[in-house]
Amino acid sequence: MATKERSESDTPLDEVMEDIRGELVRRVAAADRDANRDIYDALETE
Repeated sequence: MATKERSESDTPLDEVMEDIRGELVRRVAAADRDANRDIYDALETE
């Protein structure tokens, strides 16, 4: 995932939006792992 370096000009809103985006990415990744658990488990055992 590409990251943006924080600059001095980031506003509090920018920081909150970045936190929200990060949380959404974590939730989508967790949901994907849960939905495809059998595939992830099979890949781990290979």
